[in-house]
Amino acid sequence: MARQAPPKFHPSEWDIAARMQCASTESLKSRSERMIAESQRLLDEIEKTTQKTRSDVNKKLEQRQEEIKFWKQELSNKLEEVVHETELLLTFKTRLEKSLESCKEPLVIAQKCLLNRQRRVGIDLVHDEVEEELVKEVEILQGVIALLGRTLEQTDEQIRLNRSAKYNLEMDLKDKFTALMIDDYCTSLTNNTPDTRYTDNAVRIEGNFVSPEDWIDFSNINVEKADKQRNNSLALRVLIDGILSQTANDMHKQCEMVNAAFRNRVKEVKDAKHKLETLLAMVMDETASQEKNIAALKQAIADKEGPVKVAQTRLEARNHRPNVEFCYDTVQYRLISEVEEVTRNIKRQVTGCTSRGSERAESSEPTTAFLGGGDPGKGEYIVHR
Repeated sequence: MARQAPPKFHPSEWDIAARMQCASTESLKSRSERMIAESQRLLDEIEKTTQKTRSDVNKKLEQRQEEIKFWKQELSNKLEEVVHETELLLTFKTRLEKSLESCKEPLVIAQKCLLNRQRRVGIDLVHDEVEEELVKEVEILQGVIALLGRTLEQTDEQIRLNRSAKYNLEMDLKDKFTALMIDDYCTSLTNNTPDTRYTDNAVRIEGNFVSPEDWIDFSNINVEKADKQRNNSLALRVLIDGILSQTANDMHKQCEMVNAAFRNRVKEVKDAKHKLETLLAMVMDETASQEKNIAALKQAIADKEGPVKVAQTRLEARNHRPNVEFCYDTVQYRLISEVEEVTRNIKRQVTGCTSRGSERAESSEPTTAFLGGGDPGKGEYIVHR
């Protein structure tokens, strides 16, 4: 079968097809040119936006760095203040401990004084001014020890709170330092930085993000807590200084009161002892005189034995007169009177001798006993402070 020849077009059709092809080519060229222009405009716009965003990000980074530096400086200043205040408070704590330790020995001395004064005997065991002042001193020292102990506990608690505030400031400072280093690194990055890379999920927002307000509040709270504890510590140091000064004055004043009472009491006892010694000397002199008098009375009694014997012998002999010669005459009367008179005189002398001996013993014994029981030199009235 013979091959069929392709259809032939009319020249006008060819001309139309050529014009249509030219028109289509011109249209595609126009579209391409518009697309190129639009792409160039888009590229310029994107570049400007990118540069603007980059500039804004850099500006925000700089602002963020300034904020971090500001709070870092604030935290650093507060940390330095808290550390300095804690060191001062530790010095005051040492003063408290030394003051508390120094109160123990005076308390032991005062208690020993009271205990030793219980060894007084007789009338000397008196509740005098010295005992009152010693009891008051013991009460003051016990009160001071209790007050210093409570203040020391309060100081320990304040030191703990200061250290807690210091720890919070240090942790916050550490985080600020790390954040500042990261932001400094981010600021230093450019398109030509070699270690830039794509990172998956870089734009994700994790649950532990905090708002800028919370971020400011967190550091502000740490600063306020540090200020509060520093002010409390300062007030406590003023209180400790006042307590130490007042307690020292109270103890010194009471010590002077006790010493004055001791001096007055020793003077009183010495005066009384001196008077009693004078009285004892007088009594001893009087005793010696009485002993001489008693010896004279005894001698006088012994001297009367002869007259009594003679008178009684005469009466006995005259009692043997016989019969009517046994007469109660004047001789008999006088002999009886003589015996009675001499006997009566002897009894008077014996009575005088006995009474004077009793008076001597009664007057000398209490004086001697009183002197023997109250000698300040024997430690009955005072313990050397």
